[in-house]
Amino acid sequence: ALKSCSHSVQHPISRNWHRNMMAVATTLDQRLRSLIVEAAASSDGVGEIAETLKWGQPSFAPKKPRIGSSVRLQNNDDGSMSLMFICNTNLVERFREIYADDLNFIGNREIKVQDADNIPENALKHCIAMALTYHLAK
Repeated sequence: ALKSCSHSVQHPISRNWHRNMMAVATTLDQRLRSLIVEAAASSDGVGEIAETLKWGQPSFAPKKPRIGSSVRLQNNDDGSMSLMFICNTNLVERFREIYADDLNFIGNREIKVQDADNIPENALKHCIAMALTYHLAK
């Protein structure tokens, strides 16, 4: 009689690729979170920000009402991350007018960031600050 084998074997390249992608995503996640905190701290009127979960993703907004719009972090399947903005604002349209050559925009709600080593920090911080002060600037 043949004995069956119940364990699975993973190819080492797959395991290493997954580990590397997770390390990149974690670093990228940490860098983007830091940019959000820095943008909030340097923006007049924002005050404290709250982190909540929206659709299972971290979302950041001023704790005080009617100050600004939220910024949500989305993990993408390719290891990149996106900053997500509320689509019924004109925020991404305004960002695109200023940073068309510097940032990767998708539709009317997303800025995609490919990796932690090439983050256009000043442009992203400015966009985040514009979102967090959206209602103050209206």
